[in-house]
Formats: sequence, C-alpha cells, structure tokens
Amino acid sequence: MARLKDKVILVTGGARGLGEAEARRFAAEGALVAICDRLEKEGTETAADIVAAGGRARFFPLDVTDESAWDAAAAAVAAWGGGLHGLVNNAGVVNRTGTMGTTLAAWTQVLAVNLSGAFLGIRAVAPHMRAAGGGAVVNIASVAAYTGHNDPAYSTTKAGILGLTRSAAMEFVDWGIRVNAVSPGIIVTALNNGGAHLEPWRRATPLGRYGRMEEVANTVLFLLSDEAGFITGEDIAVDGGFKAGGAARRISLEAGIDLTAPGT
Repeated sequence: MARLKDKVILVTGGARGLGEAEARRFAAEGALVAICDRLEKEGTETAADIVAAGGRARFFPLDVTDESAWDAAAAAVAAWGGGLHGLVNNAGVVNRTGTMGTTLAAWTQVLAVNLSGAFLGIRAVAPHMRAAGGGAVVNIASVAAYTGHNDPAYSTTKAGILGLTRSAAMEFVDWGIRVNAVSPGIIVTALNNGGAHLEPWRRATPLGRYGRMEEVANTVLFLLSDEAGFITGEDIAVDGGFKAGGAARRISLEAGIDLTAPGT
C-alpha cells in the first residue's frame, strides 16, 4: 500500500531513534520524507539509506529551538517536495533530575526543545500546509504527561504538548489541518537505553513487554494518513496499557488477586 503516496512529511529528530523509524516507515508508504535534525552525519546517512531502498528522502539541518531556522526549513522542504502535507514534532530531550536538582538552564533547555520547538514547527509549517490544501500534524507526547515522573521538566513539556495539540487543532481546522498527539509508553531508544527504570516499567506494563519503535511509527502513520481524516485534537497512547491502569494492575497481582477469577 502507499498510504502517504506523494505526501511531503517533515520529521524532526529524524536522524535516529524513533524519528528514524518514523521516517523509514513513511517512505515505505510513498511519502517524500524531510529528515530534519541537528545531527547532520546521522541524518544524511538515514536519508541515503531510504533512497537506496527505493524511497524518497532528504536531510535538512534544523535546530528546532531556532525560529528563523524553522521558517527557512519549512520553506526549503516545501520547495523540495512541491508542497508540505505533514509534520511530526518528534525532537526531544530528557533531564532525569527532580525539581531540586534541576537548574534553570536545564529547565529552559528542555522546554525550548520539547515544547517551544513543536510550537515553532506548527507555526512555520501551517501556512505551507494551507497552501497545499491541508495536512496533518502529529506531536510526540508521552505517558509522562499523565504521571508524576522524576523529571518535572520533561513531564511538563509533554503535558504542554497535549494542550498545544488541542489548541492548534481548533485554530487550524478551517485550514484543513488536523493536529493530534501520540503518547508512547516504555519504548527503548538511544534516549533512554540503559536506564534503571526500564525493567520496573516493563513489569508495570500490562502487556508485559517494551513497545517497539515501529509500533509508534505505525500509529503516527495512521494519524498522518487520510484514514484518520475525522480525527483531530486527540492523543493516542501507545503504552501497552500502562496509562489505563498499569500501576493498579501491578498492585493487584502482587497482592495475590486473581484478575481472571469469576465473580461470586
């Protein structure tokens, strides 16, 4: 199938990790993929791999915290692809420090990349999408938006992403632009690999395993495609049931409660 046939999709943080998995998935579905990142070597190699596999991709250098760079990148991508139909705000950083250990500089940097970067991206890309007849934005949030992580800067940005998603969905609906979010759960990437929290989180995930980057990419693909044409302002959790009640389920299991026992 070619669910994104000839659509031009801009992916931030597309050089590696989740963004790379998304870029490869979109290209396999017929998209022209603009890989935007600060990592020029990795981004160029990813684009070259996609092209070698028969897809269409190009690397564009981008610092998502730079307003003028966003405007230039959006214009360059639209000129390259003959329009712009999709944006995935995937670029993100973590802090892994509680409130008392987080400096103002660290707090500001996380907000600049994770939240302001997404805001600037939507603002830069929306006019090009409108000129192309509409499009779709997918913001990568996290289940950290819903739970109290020991990383208030990261959790705050992801909660903010949900608010930005809903506001932008309402603002740009008349431009034919849909805006949604995806909240991954425990997905092992270069950003969190080796973290002490991974195994306990897996045990607290009802499906009992880590998620795969491809599973997140497939969800983003759906939201970018015409199949999701009546969905906007929503967040889809790709978390193995963690947000729905992973902690409560874990407590029940440790308490010896048989969750499948028939009622009496």
